[in-house]
Amino acid sequence: MAGKTLSARKWQAAFSPDGCLDIASVLRRIQTGGVHPTVRGEVWEFLLGCFDPRSTFDEREEIRQIRRLQYARMKEDCREMDSHVGSGKVITAPLITEDGRPIKDPLVLLEATDKNTSEGAPATRRNEIEVDESAERITDKQIIEWKLTLHQIGLDVLRTDRTMVFYENKENLSKLWDILAVYAWIDKDVGYCQGMSDLCSPMIVLLNDEADAFWCFEKLMRRLRGNFKCTDQSVGVANQLQHLASIIQVLDPKLHDHLETLGGGDYLFAFRMFMVLFRREVSFGDSLYLWEMMWALEYDPDIFFAACEEAGAVHKNKVSRSKLRGLRHFGKWDKDKDKENAKNGSEDGEDGPVPISVFMVASVLKEKREKLLQEARGLDDLIRILNDVNGNLDAKKACAGALKLHKKYLKKVQAKKP
Repeated sequence: MAGKTLSARKWQAAFSPDGCLDIASVLRRIQTGGVHPTVRGEVWEFLLGCFDPRSTFDEREEIRQIRRLQYARMKEDCREMDSHVGSGKVITAPLITEDGRPIKDPLVLLEATDKNTSEGAPATRRNEIEVDESAERITDKQIIEWKLTLHQIGLDVLRTDRTMVFYENKENLSKLWDILAVYAWIDKDVGYCQGMSDLCSPMIVLLNDEADAFWCFEKLMRRLRGNFKCTDQSVGVANQLQHLASIIQVLDPKLHDHLETLGGGDYLFAFRMFMVLFRREVSFGDSLYLWEMMWALEYDPDIFFAACEEAGAVHKNKVSRSKLRGLRHFGKWDKDKDKENAKNGSEDGEDGPVPISVFMVASVLKEKREKLLQEARGLDDLIRILNDVNGNLDAKKACAGALKLHKKYLKKVQAKKP
């Protein structure tokens, strides 16, 4: 929206002389038109909870330096386990066997723009793996598991946003690989999973400093890491899929019944949308708008302190959490949820409010409703119709549609209550 975007001028004007941010005015502006590209990286650090809006310039600079040192230490720990970390190279073939034996002369990507390397499929120098018998066998299971993921990270890095000029610079590719390698080590419960490179890539593009990009990604993963926890019995996004099914059933029973008839009643066809936050459904630029719109709508002023407590309060500044407890949630999504709870006399469930991303997917289904009803005669048809959305979804329209569906859903649920 012209004139509604959070511009660099509006962003700078939102700070007090000592650096405290008027987050409410910022969120209102983002909710109407997103963030101007020149300040997007700075704004995202607040939206994701890297900084508390009531901190000063000096306090934030102190936190930033502490975090940069912490990332440097974590990266050095990883480099000691594998020298490719921080080397500017990207691993694209296994470094180790599953029983801990190092592989001799593993393939690495030396040049991101190597003419002999096709996109997403790096050239190999040989077809067989040669174990390095002279090297000491690794026995630590956690290190083995971590090292086994490094080449998969590399393969995914090569497939991520490869049409962007930004990634023609191999240093940017290696930054992405290093950040994902470090994250895979520090979050051992989740490690690395396909799709994380899509979530991390925008951080590399927006923030010049690798450590700053890492911490933005780490804060994003605090929100999304549950999506990557899959077992033989369930997928990480199971709750979101269930919410989606309930929403469609309430808002459009005919479509829900049709999807069930097609074998899509579990809504697993929406799995990827939730996993990588619509990175396949919209363009790169639109995905950034979509993300910041969702974060602004769902913003919670306690987010900074929640992250600090999980991290052992390493970064907590002088602002006490008690000062925030009495404040309203600034995000429109939270306010709508608060109104719903007030009417129902209830509190949020274990999973909290239904994420706006669920209503985003519902809006996509609504957009394709007639085509799904008329043309879909099986799961293949369902997936084909939804794949037509790839790269073509209008982010602003999807956001507006999600908000409308949310209000409509709350009204229908309320109307059913005795």
